Amino acid sequence: MHREYHRWYSHRLHRDMELLVFGHAGAKVMVFPTRDGNFHEYEDLHIVHSLAEKINAGQLQLWCLDSVAWETFYCGWRHPADRIQRHALYEEYVLNEVMPLMQQQNAHPCTIAHGCSLGAFLAANMAFRHPQHFQKLAAFSGRFDLTMRVEIFDDLLGGYYDDSVYFHTPSHFLANLSCDWRLAHLRRMDIVMVVGNEDPFLHNNRQLSDILHAKGVHNQLHVWDGRAHRGQYWRHMASLYV
Repeated sequence: MHREYHRWYSHRLHRDMELLVFGHAGAKVMVFPTRDGNFHEYEDLHIVHSLAEKINAGQLQLWCLDSVAWETFYCGWRHPADRIQRHALYEEYVLNEVMPLMQQQNAHPCTIAHGCSLGAFLAANMAFRHPQHFQKLAAFSGRFDLTMRVEIFDDLLGGYYDDSVYFHTPSHFLANLSCDWRLAHLRRMDIVMVVGNEDPFLHNNRQLSDILHAKGVHNQLHVWDGRAHRGQYWRHMASLYV
């Protein structure tokens, strides 16, 4: 399997950022890591191995991104307004630094946003905010409203709310979306969400699915048995839905 490592200094984020590429051709899969993950998490969890047949056949090419989660939503000492601004800079890094490199190296017309847990939020937020760049979303065990409190999971912005939070919360801004151009792009996107029936964010997944259907945006919500918020489930999900 072709494996390629990249590292460069991002002037947007003022730090080095790393990524791994697996595969030589095919649909480009932009893989966002979990809260504690980084650019080699997908390899460490053996999810790359679960997709090896498709990767080696030139059907998929994985672009596994680095994380700034502990500088954004999980940075407790930073003011919530600064956390969301830091996240917005990460989005600019992805759009203006990673995506041009992807296009330069692989001209395949399909780009897939994908992630698990926090990575599912990052993938969905990116795809829903910039749907013209993506043909598919595959979100596993996602939480699409970081301001909600469920079980042990707290509001990651500590009660803070402004327009930036609103426009980075898919289950908020999609409910009021009326832009015909954006809706047209969303309606041609293949959207797949997967969650366990004992997962804490099951309701949020169903809520988001219903919001999309109400906007005429077709999507698939697959509910698995048990608490499917772990690597052994994600490996199986990836082989089925990516």
